[in-house]
Amino acid sequence: MSMTSAEAARKELSGFEGQLIGPDDPGYDEARAVYNGMIDRRPALVARCTGPEDVARVIGFARDQGLPLAVRGGGHHGAGLGTCDDGVVLDLSPLKDVEVDPAARTVRVGGGCVWGEVDRATNEHGLATPSGIISTTGVGGITLGGGLGHLSRKYGLTIDNLLEADLVLASGERVRASADENPDLFWAIRGGGGNFGVVTSFFFRLHEVDTVVAGPTFWPAELGAEVLTAYRDFIPDAPREVGAFFLFGSVPPGPPFPEEIHLRKVCGVVWCHIGEDTDAAARAMAPLLDALPAPLLHGPAPMPHPALQSAFDGVYPPGDQWYWRADFVDEIPDEAVGLHARFGSEPPTWKSTMHLYPIDGAVHDHAAEDTAWSYRDSSWASVFAGVDSDPANAGLVEQWSVGYSDALHPYSAGGAYVNMMMDEGQERVRASYRQNYDRLARVKADRDPHNLFRLNQNIEPA
Repeated sequence: MSMTSAEAARKELSGFEGQLIGPDDPGYDEARAVYNGMIDRRPALVARCTGPEDVARVIGFARDQGLPLAVRGGGHHGAGLGTCDDGVVLDLSPLKDVEVDPAARTVRVGGGCVWGEVDRATNEHGLATPSGIISTTGVGGITLGGGLGHLSRKYGLTIDNLLEADLVLASGERVRASADENPDLFWAIRGGGGNFGVVTSFFFRLHEVDTVVAGPTFWPAELGAEVLTAYRDFIPDAPREVGAFFLFGSVPPGPPFPEEIHLRKVCGVVWCHIGEDTDAAARAMAPLLDALPAPLLHGPAPMPHPALQSAFDGVYPPGDQWYWRADFVDEIPDEAVGLHARFGSEPPTWKSTMHLYPIDGAVHDHAAEDTAWSYRDSSWASVFAGVDSDPANAGLVEQWSVGYSDALHPYSAGGAYVNMMMDEGQERVRASYRQNYDRLARVKADRDPHNLFRLNQNIEPA
Protein backbone atom coordinates (compact mmCIF):
# COMPACT_ATOMS: atom_id res chain seq x y z
CA MET A 1 0.00 0.00 0.00
CA SER A 2 1.52 3.34 -1.06
CA MET A 3 2.17 6.12 1.43
CA THR A 4 -0.07 9.15 1.49
CA SER A 5 1.55 12.51 0.75
CA ALA A 6 1.25 13.46 4.40
CA GLU A 7 3.03 10.25 5.46
CA ALA A 8 5.72 10.79 2.84
CA ALA A 9 6.21 14.37 4.02
CA ARG A 10 6.61 13.29 7.65
CA LYS A 11 9.23 10.78 6.56
CA GLU A 12 11.15 13.03 4.17
CA LEU A 13 10.95 16.51 5.65
CA SER A 14 13.54 16.07 8.37
CA GLY A 15 14.00 19.25 10.38
CA PHE A 16 10.60 20.64 9.44
CA GLU A 17 9.47 22.71 12.42
CA GLY A 18 5.91 23.52 11.42
CA GLN A 19 2.79 21.38 11.24
CA LEU A 20 1.99 18.78 8.55
CA ILE A 21 -1.73 18.04 8.21
CA GLY A 22 -3.22 15.35 5.96
CA PRO A 23 -6.81 14.27 5.25
CA ASP A 24 -6.75 11.74 8.10
CA ASP A 25 -5.57 14.24 10.72
CA PRO A 26 -7.76 16.12 13.18
CA GLY A 27 -8.18 19.72 12.14
CA TYR A 28 -7.87 18.92 8.43
CA ASP A 29 -11.17 20.58 7.45
CA GLU A 30 -10.21 23.74 9.32
CA ALA A 31 -6.71 23.68 7.81
CA ARG A 32 -7.98 23.37 4.23
CA ALA A 33 -10.68 26.07 4.48
CA VAL A 34 -10.28 29.36 2.65
CA TYR A 35 -12.24 32.61 2.92
CA ASN A 36 -14.60 31.90 -0.01
CA GLY A 37 -17.10 29.24 1.06
CA MET A 38 -17.71 28.40 -2.61
CA ILE A 39 -14.23 26.84 -2.75
CA ASP A 40 -14.16 23.27 -1.40
CA ARG A 41 -10.83 21.66 -2.25
CA ARG A 42 -9.11 18.70 -0.63
CA PRO A 43 -5.32 19.01 -0.64
CA ALA A 44 -3.16 15.95 0.04
CA LEU A 45 -1.12 17.98 2.52
CA VAL A 46 -1.33 21.31 4.33
CA ALA A 47 2.11 22.38 5.52
CA ARG A 48 2.11 25.20 8.06
CA CYS A 49 5.58 26.74 7.81
CA THR A 50 7.38 28.54 10.65
CA GLY A 51 10.11 30.19 8.59
CA PRO A 52 12.06 30.27 5.31
CA GLU A 53 13.74 26.91 6.00
CA ASP A 54 10.35 25.21 6.33
CA VAL A 55 9.19 26.95 3.14
CA ALA A 56 12.22 25.72 1.21
CA ARG A 57 11.66 22.14 2.43
CA VAL A 58 7.99 22.16 1.37
CA ILE A 59 8.82 23.64 -2.05
CA GLY A 60 11.41 20.90 -2.54
CA PHE A 61 8.97 18.18 -1.44
CA ALA A 62 6.22 19.34 -3.84
CA ARG A 63 8.73 19.71 -6.68
CA ASP A 64 10.30 16.27 -6.14
CA GLN A 65 6.94 14.53 -5.72
CA GLY A 66 5.47 16.26 -8.80
CA LEU A 67 2.58 17.60 -6.74
CA PRO A 68 0.64 20.80 -7.43
CA LEU A 69 1.74 23.53 -5.01
CA ALA A 70 -0.58 26.27 -3.73
CA VAL A 71 0.73 29.08 -1.54
CA ARG A 72 -1.62 30.55 1.05
CA GLY A 73 -1.20 33.77 3.00
CA GLY A 74 -4.58 35.10 4.09
CA GLY A 75 -6.62 32.72 1.92
CA HIS A 76 -8.90 35.51 0.66
CA HIS A 77 -8.54 35.03 -3.10
CA GLY A 78 -11.97 34.74 -4.70
CA ALA A 79 -10.91 31.91 -7.02
CA GLY A 80 -9.41 29.91 -4.15
CA LEU A 81 -5.91 30.07 -5.59
CA GLY A 82 -4.45 29.48 -2.12
CA THR A 83 -5.55 25.83 -2.17
CA CYS A 84 -5.80 22.86 -4.51
CA ASP A 85 -7.08 19.30 -4.85
CA ASP A 86 -4.59 16.45 -4.27
CA GLY A 87 -1.58 18.73 -3.92
CA VAL A 88 0.36 20.64 -1.30
CA VAL A 89 -0.85 23.83 0.39
CA LEU A 90 2.12 25.81 1.67
CA ASP A 91 0.47 27.70 4.53
CA LEU A 92 2.33 30.83 5.69
CA SER A 93 -0.09 31.68 8.52
CA PRO A 94 2.45 31.07 11.34
CA LEU A 95 4.74 33.81 9.94
CA LYS A 96 3.25 36.61 12.04
CA ASP A 97 6.15 38.93 12.95
CA VAL A 98 5.46 42.67 12.67
CA GLU A 99 8.41 44.96 13.47
CA VAL A 100 7.74 48.71 13.30
CA ASP A 101 10.59 51.23 13.19
CA PRO A 102 8.78 54.50 13.95
CA ALA A 103 11.89 56.65 13.51
CA ALA A 104 12.64 55.26 10.04
CA ARG A 105 8.90 54.96 9.25
CA THR A 106 9.20 51.36 8.08
CA VAL A 107 7.65 48.04 9.00
CA ARG A 108 8.84 44.48 8.39
CA VAL A 109 5.95 42.03 8.08
CA GLY A 110 5.87 38.22 8.06
CA GLY A 111 4.37 36.59 4.98
CA GLY A 112 1.49 35.09 6.97
CA CYS A 113 0.18 38.35 8.44
CA VAL A 114 -3.22 39.82 7.70
CA TRP A 115 -3.62 43.58 7.37
CA GLY A 116 -5.41 44.06 10.67
CA GLU A 117 -2.31 42.85 12.52
CA VAL A 118 -0.12 45.30 10.62
CA ASP A 119 -2.56 48.23 10.94
CA ARG A 120 -2.83 47.83 14.72
CA ALA A 121 0.97 47.71 15.15
CA THR A 122 1.66 50.72 12.92
CA ASN A 123 -1.25 52.77 14.30
CA GLU A 124 0.35 52.71 17.76
CA HIS A 125 2.88 55.10 16.21
CA GLY A 126 0.37 57.08 14.10
CA LEU A 127 1.59 55.39 10.91
CA ALA A 128 0.15 53.27 8.08
CA THR A 129 0.84 52.02 4.57
CA PRO A 130 -1.79 51.59 1.82
CA SER A 131 -3.61 48.26 1.81
CA GLY A 132 -7.14 47.09 1.06
CA ILE A 133 -10.52 47.62 2.75
CA ILE A 134 -10.98 44.41 4.81
CA SER A 135 -8.54 43.80 7.65
CA THR A 136 -8.69 39.99 7.49
CA THR A 137 -7.09 40.04 4.00
CA GLY A 138 -3.58 38.62 3.73
CA VAL A 139 -0.65 41.00 3.32
CA GLY A 140 0.99 38.73 0.74
CA GLY A 141 -1.92 38.41 -1.66
CA ILE A 142 -2.82 42.10 -1.70
CA THR A 143 0.78 43.23 -2.03
CA LEU A 144 1.88 40.88 -4.80
CA GLY A 145 -1.22 41.75 -6.86
CA GLY A 146 -0.78 45.52 -6.43
CA GLY A 147 -2.63 46.73 -3.38
CA LEU A 148 -5.51 49.15 -3.90
CA GLY A 149 -7.39 50.72 -0.99
CA HIS A 150 -8.46 53.72 1.06
CA LEU A 151 -5.05 55.44 1.04
CA SER A 152 -4.11 54.90 -2.62
CA ARG A 153 -5.02 58.36 -3.96
CA LYS A 154 -2.59 59.94 -1.46
CA TYR A 155 0.14 57.30 -1.08
CA GLY A 156 -0.18 54.99 -4.08
CA LEU A 157 -0.57 51.23 -4.23
CA THR A 158 0.85 48.88 -1.62
CA ILE A 159 3.61 47.96 -4.10
CA ASP A 160 4.57 51.64 -4.40
CA ASN A 161 5.49 51.46 -0.71
CA LEU A 162 7.28 48.09 -0.81
CA LEU A 163 11.02 48.59 -0.20
CA GLU A 164 12.16 44.97 -0.25
CA ALA A 165 10.98 41.38 0.10
CA ASP A 166 12.57 38.08 1.14
CA LEU A 167 11.67 35.15 -1.10
CA VAL A 168 12.24 31.43 -1.42
CA LEU A 169 12.51 30.48 -5.10
CA ALA A 170 11.39 27.28 -6.85
CA SER A 171 14.99 26.04 -6.54
CA GLY A 172 14.84 26.48 -2.76
CA GLU A 173 17.26 29.39 -2.92
CA ARG A 174 16.60 32.27 -0.54
CA VAL A 175 16.96 35.75 -2.01
CA ARG A 176 16.16 39.36 -1.22
CA ALA A 177 14.49 41.55 -3.86
CA SER A 178 14.83 45.33 -3.76
CA ALA A 179 15.86 48.20 -6.03
CA ASP A 180 19.49 47.18 -5.44
CA GLU A 181 19.29 43.39 -5.07
CA ASN A 182 17.65 41.26 -7.76
CA PRO A 183 15.96 44.31 -9.32
CA ASP A 184 14.33 42.17 -12.05
CA LEU A 185 12.59 40.12 -9.39
CA PHE A 186 11.66 43.23 -7.41
CA TRP A 187 10.05 44.69 -10.52
CA ALA A 188 8.09 41.48 -11.18
CA ILE A 189 6.70 40.87 -7.69
CA ARG A 190 5.21 44.38 -7.62
CA GLY A 191 1.99 43.33 -9.32
CA GLY A 192 3.03 40.01 -10.86
CA GLY A 193 1.48 37.93 -8.07
CA GLY A 194 2.92 34.76 -6.58
CA ASN A 195 4.48 33.62 -9.85
CA PHE A 196 8.13 34.03 -8.88
CA GLY A 197 8.59 32.64 -5.39
CA VAL A 198 7.19 32.50 -1.88
CA VAL A 199 7.57 35.79 -0.01
CA THR A 200 8.34 35.13 3.64
CA SER A 201 8.84 38.78 4.64
CA PHE A 202 7.84 42.22 3.31
CA PHE A 203 9.45 45.56 4.18
CA PHE A 204 7.25 48.65 3.70
CA ARG A 205 7.52 52.42 3.88
CA LEU A 206 5.04 54.00 6.33
CA HIS A 207 3.26 57.37 6.29
CA GLU A 208 1.71 59.61 8.91
CA VAL A 209 -1.85 58.28 9.00
CA ASP A 210 -3.50 58.10 12.40
CA THR A 211 -7.06 59.46 12.64
CA VAL A 212 -9.12 59.60 9.46
CA VAL A 213 -12.55 61.12 8.83
CA ALA A 214 -14.31 58.13 7.34
CA GLY A 215 -17.61 56.38 6.77
CA PRO A 216 -20.35 56.00 4.16
CA THR A 217 -22.80 58.36 2.52
CA PHE A 218 -25.85 56.46 1.20
CA TRP A 219 -28.56 57.50 -1.26
CA PRO A 220 -31.52 55.35 -2.41
CA ALA A 221 -30.43 52.92 -5.13
CA GLU A 222 -32.97 54.43 -7.54
CA LEU A 223 -30.80 57.57 -7.60
CA GLY A 224 -27.89 55.43 -8.83
CA ALA A 225 -27.47 57.10 -12.22
CA GLU A 226 -27.53 60.60 -10.73
CA VAL A 227 -25.10 59.76 -7.90
CA LEU A 228 -22.66 57.86 -10.13
CA THR A 229 -22.63 60.70 -12.67
CA ALA A 230 -21.85 63.23 -9.94
CA TYR A 231 -19.18 60.94 -8.44
CA ARG A 232 -17.59 60.37 -11.87
CA ASP A 233 -17.25 64.14 -12.30
CA PHE A 234 -16.17 64.82 -8.69
CA ILE A 235 -13.30 62.43 -8.04
CA PRO A 236 -10.70 63.60 -10.63
CA ASP A 237 -10.56 67.06 -8.99
CA ALA A 238 -10.82 65.90 -5.36
CA PRO A 239 -7.75 66.52 -3.17
CA ARG A 240 -5.48 63.50 -2.80
CA GLU A 241 -6.27 63.35 0.93
CA VAL A 242 -9.73 62.09 -0.09
CA GLY A 243 -10.20 58.36 -0.56
CA ALA A 244 -13.71 57.74 -1.87
CA PHE A 245 -14.97 54.62 -3.57
CA PHE A 246 -18.43 54.33 -5.12
CA LEU A 247 -20.71 51.37 -4.38
CA PHE A 248 -24.05 49.76 -4.99
CA GLY A 249 -25.29 47.46 -2.23
CA SER A 250 -27.61 47.20 0.76
CA VAL A 251 -27.44 48.73 4.22
CA PRO A 252 -26.21 46.06 6.69
CA PRO A 253 -28.94 45.01 9.15
CA GLY A 254 -27.24 46.10 12.36
CA PRO A 255 -25.48 48.90 14.20
CA PRO A 256 -24.24 51.54 13.60
CA PHE A 257 -26.90 51.90 10.87
CA PRO A 258 -30.38 53.25 11.79
CA GLU A 259 -32.94 50.48 11.89
CA GLU A 260 -35.29 52.24 9.47
CA ILE A 261 -32.78 51.84 6.61
CA HIS A 262 -31.61 48.27 7.39
CA LEU A 263 -31.41 46.22 4.15
CA ARG A 264 -32.39 49.27 2.07
CA LYS A 265 -30.88 49.04 -1.43
CA VAL A 266 -28.50 51.96 -1.79
CA CYS A 267 -25.76 53.56 -3.80
CA GLY A 268 -23.14 55.73 -2.23
CA VAL A 269 -19.58 56.56 -1.37
CA VAL A 270 -17.28 55.20 1.34
CA TRP A 271 -15.02 58.07 2.40
CA CYS A 272 -11.56 58.18 3.93
CA HIS A 273 -10.20 61.68 4.44
CA ILE A 274 -6.67 61.49 5.84
CA GLY A 275 -6.33 63.56 9.02
CA GLU A 276 -8.69 64.40 11.87
CA ASP A 277 -9.75 67.86 10.64
CA THR A 278 -13.51 67.44 10.16
CA ASP A 279 -13.85 70.91 8.60
CA ALA A 280 -11.23 70.09 5.94
CA ALA A 281 -12.99 66.78 5.29
CA ALA A 282 -16.37 68.51 4.94
CA ARG A 283 -14.93 71.04 2.49
CA ALA A 284 -13.40 68.23 0.42
CA MET A 285 -16.68 66.28 0.30
CA ALA A 286 -18.90 69.31 -0.34
CA PRO A 287 -18.65 69.46 -4.17
CA LEU A 288 -20.22 65.98 -4.40
CA LEU A 289 -22.78 66.43 -1.64
CA ASP A 290 -23.87 69.86 -2.95
CA ALA A 291 -24.53 68.40 -6.41
CA LEU A 292 -26.99 65.79 -5.11
CA PRO A 293 -30.24 65.44 -3.14
CA ALA A 294 -29.96 64.97 0.62
CA PRO A 295 -28.66 61.45 1.40
CA LEU A 296 -30.38 58.77 3.47
CA LEU A 297 -27.28 58.71 5.67
CA HIS A 298 -24.10 60.77 5.87
CA GLY A 299 -21.85 58.91 8.27
CA PRO A 300 -18.23 60.14 8.04
CA ALA A 301 -16.68 60.72 11.47
CA PRO A 302 -13.18 60.77 12.98
CA MET A 303 -11.85 57.28 13.74
CA PRO A 304 -8.51 55.50 13.99
CA HIS A 305 -7.35 54.17 10.61
CA PRO A 306 -7.62 50.50 11.79
CA ALA A 307 -11.30 51.06 12.67
CA LEU A 308 -12.01 51.98 9.05
CA GLN A 309 -9.91 49.08 7.77
CA SER A 310 -11.93 46.61 9.84
CA ALA A 311 -15.36 48.20 9.25
CA PHE A 312 -16.40 45.56 6.69
CA ASP A 313 -15.07 42.56 8.64
CA GLY A 314 -18.35 41.80 10.37
CA VAL A 315 -20.37 42.07 7.17
CA TYR A 316 -18.03 39.71 5.30
CA PRO A 317 -16.81 36.97 7.65
CA PRO A 318 -14.97 33.89 6.31
CA GLY A 319 -17.19 31.21 4.79
CA ASP A 320 -19.59 33.29 2.67
CA GLN A 321 -20.18 32.29 -0.95
CA TRP A 322 -18.30 34.71 -3.25
CA TYR A 323 -18.22 35.15 -7.00
CA TRP A 324 -16.09 38.01 -8.32
CA ARG A 325 -15.67 39.73 -11.64
CA ALA A 326 -13.54 42.81 -12.25
CA ASP A 327 -12.32 45.34 -14.83
CA PHE A 328 -10.13 48.40 -15.12
CA VAL A 329 -12.02 51.44 -16.38
CA ASP A 330 -10.71 54.57 -18.12
CA GLU A 331 -14.01 56.44 -18.53
CA ILE A 332 -17.64 55.96 -17.47
CA PRO A 333 -19.82 57.23 -20.34
CA ASP A 334 -23.53 57.83 -19.78
CA GLU A 335 -24.41 54.46 -21.39
CA ALA A 336 -22.25 52.71 -18.78
CA VAL A 337 -23.85 54.78 -16.00
CA GLY A 338 -27.26 53.53 -17.15
CA LEU A 339 -26.15 49.89 -17.09
CA HIS A 340 -24.65 50.32 -13.60
CA ALA A 341 -27.92 51.84 -12.39
CA ARG A 342 -29.87 48.88 -13.80
CA PHE A 343 -27.73 46.04 -12.44
CA GLY A 344 -26.38 47.72 -9.32
CA SER A 345 -29.77 48.70 -7.95
CA GLU A 346 -31.00 45.09 -8.03
CA PRO A 347 -28.42 42.97 -6.17
CA PRO A 348 -29.58 39.36 -5.75
CA THR A 349 -28.68 39.23 -2.02
CA TRP A 350 -28.07 41.94 0.56
CA LYS A 351 -24.31 41.27 0.71
CA SER A 352 -23.82 41.49 -3.06
CA THR A 353 -22.11 44.69 -4.13
CA MET A 354 -20.33 46.64 -6.84
CA HIS A 355 -17.36 48.85 -5.97
CA LEU A 356 -15.53 51.40 -8.12
CA TYR A 357 -12.11 52.18 -6.64
CA PRO A 358 -10.37 55.32 -7.90
CA ILE A 359 -6.85 54.70 -9.17
CA ASP A 360 -5.79 58.25 -9.88
CA GLY A 361 -3.73 60.58 -7.68
CA ALA A 362 -0.49 59.03 -6.45
CA VAL A 363 -1.09 55.84 -8.46
CA HIS A 364 -0.59 57.95 -11.60
CA ASP A 365 2.78 59.23 -10.34
CA HIS A 366 4.36 55.99 -11.61
CA ALA A 367 4.71 54.93 -15.24
CA ALA A 368 3.15 51.68 -16.49
CA GLU A 369 6.59 50.09 -16.92
CA ASP A 370 7.88 51.05 -13.43
CA THR A 371 6.26 47.96 -11.88
CA ALA A 372 4.47 44.89 -13.22
CA TRP A 373 1.10 46.60 -12.46
CA SER A 374 0.44 48.06 -15.89
CA TYR A 375 -2.86 49.98 -15.69
CA ARG A 376 -1.36 53.18 -14.24
CA ASP A 377 -3.31 55.28 -16.73
CA SER A 378 -6.76 53.92 -15.87
CA SER A 379 -9.14 55.84 -13.60
CA TRP A 380 -11.02 53.14 -11.71
CA ALA A 381 -10.97 49.47 -10.81
CA SER A 382 -14.45 47.98 -10.78
CA VAL A 383 -15.40 44.81 -8.94
CA PHE A 384 -18.71 42.98 -9.16
CA ALA A 385 -19.03 40.77 -6.08
CA GLY A 386 -21.95 38.42 -5.69
CA VAL A 387 -21.99 37.34 -2.03
CA ASP A 388 -24.26 35.34 0.26
CA SER A 389 -23.90 33.18 3.34
CA ASP A 390 -26.24 30.46 1.98
CA PRO A 391 -24.64 27.89 -0.37
CA ALA A 392 -28.06 27.48 -2.02
CA ASN A 393 -27.58 30.99 -3.48
CA ALA A 394 -24.17 30.31 -5.05
CA GLY A 395 -25.64 30.10 -8.56
CA LEU A 396 -27.69 33.24 -8.03
CA VAL A 397 -24.74 35.42 -6.98
CA GLU A 398 -22.55 34.06 -9.78
CA GLN A 399 -25.24 34.77 -12.38
CA TRP A 400 -25.58 38.39 -11.20
CA SER A 401 -21.81 39.02 -11.14
CA VAL A 402 -21.30 37.56 -14.59
CA GLY A 403 -24.31 39.36 -16.09
CA TYR A 404 -23.34 42.71 -14.59
CA SER A 405 -19.70 42.32 -15.60
CA ASP A 406 -20.51 41.20 -19.14
CA ALA A 407 -22.79 44.21 -19.63
CA LEU A 408 -20.08 46.66 -18.53
CA HIS A 409 -17.02 44.94 -20.03
CA PRO A 410 -17.36 46.70 -23.43
CA TYR A 411 -16.78 49.99 -21.54
CA SER A 412 -13.67 48.67 -19.75
CA ALA A 413 -9.95 49.19 -20.41
CA GLY A 414 -9.57 45.47 -21.23
CA GLY A 415 -7.79 43.91 -18.27
CA ALA A 416 -8.58 43.67 -14.57
CA TYR A 417 -6.96 43.93 -11.15
CA VAL A 418 -5.64 40.38 -10.69
CA ASN A 419 -6.56 40.28 -7.00
CA MET A 420 -10.23 40.50 -7.97
CA MET A 421 -10.35 37.99 -10.82
CA MET A 422 -11.60 34.44 -10.73
CA ASP A 423 -9.74 31.72 -12.64
CA GLU A 424 -10.51 33.19 -16.08
CA GLY A 425 -7.78 31.81 -18.32
CA GLN A 426 -4.53 32.87 -19.92
CA GLU A 427 -5.94 35.46 -22.32
CA ARG A 428 -7.44 37.39 -19.43
CA VAL A 429 -4.13 37.28 -17.52
CA ARG A 430 -2.30 38.66 -20.58
CA ALA A 431 -4.86 41.44 -20.93
CA SER A 432 -4.32 42.39 -17.30
CA TYR A 433 -0.54 42.83 -17.74
CA ARG A 434 -0.61 44.25 -21.28
CA GLN A 435 2.82 45.48 -22.40
CA ASN A 436 4.46 44.10 -19.23
CA TYR A 437 3.51 40.48 -19.86
CA ASP A 438 6.48 39.53 -22.03
CA ARG A 439 8.98 40.95 -19.54
CA LEU A 440 7.20 39.09 -16.73
CA ALA A 441 7.41 35.87 -18.76
CA ARG A 442 11.18 36.34 -19.10
CA VAL A 443 11.62 36.83 -15.35
CA LYS A 444 9.42 33.78 -14.81
CA ALA A 445 11.61 31.69 -17.14
CA ASP A 446 14.65 32.77 -15.15
CA ARG A 447 13.23 32.23 -11.65
CA ASP A 448 10.64 29.45 -12.13
CA PRO A 449 11.36 27.82 -15.51
CA HIS A 450 9.20 24.74 -14.81
CA ASN A 451 6.23 26.82 -13.60
CA LEU A 452 6.06 25.25 -10.14
CA PHE A 453 4.23 28.38 -8.95
CA ARG A 454 1.30 28.09 -11.35
CA LEU A 455 -1.73 28.08 -9.05
CA ASN A 456 -2.22 31.83 -9.41
CA GLN A 457 -3.06 34.30 -12.18
CA ASN A 458 -0.38 32.47 -14.07
CA ILE A 459 2.40 33.97 -16.13
CA GLU A 460 3.84 31.21 -18.29
CA PRO A 461 7.65 31.03 -18.57
CA ALA A 462 8.91 32.58 -21.83
